[in-house]
Amino acid sequence: MTMLTETVFEDDRWQAFGLEDLAERAARAALAHLGHVPEDHLISVLACDDARIAALNTEFRGKPVPTNVLSWPSDERAAEEPGAEPEPPEPDPPEPDPTGGPLELGDIAIAYETCMSEAAAQGKDPAAHVTHLIVHAILHLLGYDHIHEADAQLMEAHEVRILAAMGLPDPY
Repeated sequence: MTMLTETVFEDDRWQAFGLEDLAERAARAALAHLGHVPEDHLISVLACDDARIAALNTEFRGKPVPTNVLSWPSDERAAEEPGAEPEPPEPDPPEPDPTGGPLELGDIAIAYETCMSEAAAQGKDPAAHVTHLIVHAILHLLGYDHIHEADAQLMEAHEVRILAAMGLPDPY
C-alpha cells in the first residue's frame, strides 16, 4: 500500500506516540469520506514541538504563540458561498499527472506539547484528540474552513462523521 502521508519528525515524542500511523489512518478516512481516492493524494506532516509551531505561527499568521495544528493547502480550494462544499482537488493542469504521481494536497504541522496539554485539559484520549486535529487540518487542505458560521457547521459535521467512522467520539 502506498503511503498517503509523509511524516517528518522534528520531535521524537511523536514517533513514540505513533503519529505516522495515526496520520495515515486519519487522512485515508477523511479522503474516503469525501469520495476521494486516498492513493491519488499526498500530504506532508511535520511532527514538531511548541517552539517550532510558534515560529511557524508567527511567520505565516502573525501570531507569536504555539498552536495545536497548522495547515498549508497546495492550492486555494475554498467554496465561493459560505456553507457550500469546496470544489474537489484537481491536478493543474486537470489532465492526469504524466508521471503517475499523486496530487499534493499540502502540508500540516502539529505541536506535541499543545496537543497533549489540550487532551489532558479536556479529558480526552490523546490519540483521539490528535486524530481529530489531523482530520481538521486535512479538511483545511481540501478547502474547508470555519470563518463563517455556515462553513464551521459544515466542517464540524464532516469531522464528526469521519471520526465516528473511525470509531472515535464526537470531539465537540
